[in-house]
Amino acid sequence: MTHFPVVLLAGPTGVGKTSLAIRLAKHLGAEIINADSMQVYRFMDIGTAKPAPEERIEVAHHLLDVVTPNEPFDAARYMEMARPVIDTLHTSGRLPLVVGGTGLYMKILIKGICSGAPSSEIVRRGLLEQMQCLGLKALHDELKGVDPILGERIHPNDRQRILRGLEVFRLTGKPLSQWQRHHRFAEDRYTAVKIALGRERTELYGRIEQRVFHMMEQGFVAEVEGLLEMGFGPDLKPMQSLGYRQVVRHLAGEYPIEAAVREIQKDTRHYARRQMTWFRNDPEYHWFHPDERERIIEWIDDQLERYAKPSSIS
Repeated sequence: MTHFPVVLLAGPTGVGKTSLAIRLAKHLGAEIINADSMQVYRFMDIGTAKPAPEERIEVAHHLLDVVTPNEPFDAARYMEMARPVIDTLHTSGRLPLVVGGTGLYMKILIKGICSGAPSSEIVRRGLLEQMQCLGLKALHDELKGVDPILGERIHPNDRQRILRGLEVFRLTGKPLSQWQRHHRFAEDRYTAVKIALGRERTELYGRIEQRVFHMMEQGFVAEVEGLLEMGFGPDLKPMQSLGYRQVVRHLAGEYPIEAAVREIQKDTRHYARRQMTWFRNDPEYHWFHPDERERIIEWIDDQLERYAKPSSIS
């Protein structure tokens, strides 16, 4: 484990991570590493609420726009790309500030990935055939029956993780969540200073509703149209993500834009609630309201004083 720290800034969508991250990065002399599973995709800017171009000029950002929507990308690839960035920043005396709402990415960055559970191409093909006949919801219901912990944690549209959970159970008779629980590490890869941002539910939900309206004003529908015109089909995993799948359905004539907006707002509220649950399950996170900027800075400074810091960090 390196003694150089990594600062993690986590929280649900819409809570206000981006503006605070810019402020913290300037104070700490840090560079920002994206930990949002959708912001890695090129051409998907409005619906993923990427930092604005001027914000990227103010502070160096990493792992934004690294793959196209038709390229496979998962937690393992994220770890492979992010860890060399962290190591390079440490070598150059810069502090990494990891910012995002994808809890799994932040977890594996520090602790690694559970790779012990087996896989089988034959079992996976059988699951894909079952999905074609019965639909993804039936598989998600089955997963909740055999692995309730994982089933509740996984979104009903997360095909990859649903298939993986069932694949492991059918091969071993043991839930994947149990495999993950038994995955232990002698020590973390990095010393982590963990901050999570939270707001009262009504406050957060109000921000989410306004954020969706703002996305539409920015041209979110045109962004999705452009992606489809570039050949990125509606069945691709990123195109089935929150916001994009609703607009795709609107463009296909399934419902008017007003209904799409309401659906995005509702699903985003649900997603934010799952994010909060994920981060609250990690007792190492220290929680703050985003407006408590000075208090957050003081707390981080105090934590960093405990570690040997790169010489350029003040």
